[in-house]
Amino acid sequence: MTIKQALILETLVLTTMMSPSGSEDIVADHVGTYGTNVYQTYGAFGQFTYEFDGDELFYVDLEKMETVWRLPEFSNFTKFETQSALRNIVVAKRNLDILIKNSNFTPATNEIPEVAVFPKSSVTLGIPNTLICLVDNIFPPVINITWFYNGRLVAEGVAETTFYPKNDHSFLKLSYLTFLPSTDDFYDCRVEHWGLDQPLLMHWEPEIPTPMSELTETVVCAVGLAVGHVGIVVGTILIIRVLRSGGASGRRRTT
Repeated sequence: MTIKQALILETLVLTTMMSPSGSEDIVADHVGTYGTNVYQTYGAFGQFTYEFDGDELFYVDLEKMETVWRLPEFSNFTKFETQSALRNIVVAKRNLDILIKNSNFTPATNEIPEVAVFPKSSVTLGIPNTLICLVDNIFPPVINITWFYNGRLVAEGVAETTFYPKNDHSFLKLSYLTFLPSTDDFYDCRVEHWGLDQPLLMHWEPEIPTPMSELTETVVCAVGLAVGHVGIVVGTILIIRVLRSGGASGRRRTT
């Protein structure tokens, strides 16, 4: 990726809000984003997605000209004609050409992305897991995300999402890496973006609690037993004192 490239972007979004009728203040319970069309000059890149409540339902692979469902089960309930997405991208490209001329070829402003790396589930040594590299505040939506395992580039077991549009017109993207946790291994997610002066490297390694040694376990057990014996002795003494005080007060009442 060449840093400092100029880029102009157009995004078209049709949003539908659904809320209970009869209320004075409209509060959306659900938001459906139908047909987010993104087209930009760099690499002649385009994207067409459908979302519901911020979750992607599907996107259209413009190269393979096919609909890719976020969950394959969704395709059992409905279908989407890919030609509709292609027509929208053509319209977006034509509008973008007009906007470029009207704006005197003004490039888009590069924002600084925010990166976080975390596992999909609790880490257990020897149990397969997935690392997630979350890149937020992306604009423009041109980015390279790569994984490194013990300092070496990873080419297999990697997957990533499309660009998820946000309300502030920036984008979010997720990259996934399947891995087998080990105490000797470490991972890095490298992000390249025009908003960064240099590639950003986010480090991650498993944090596994250090098991107690046999000596430590023995000491802990001994201390626990000692505390238990002290508690028994103190409790016995208190019971004897209560019984004695109760007997003395009873004799005083009889005399």
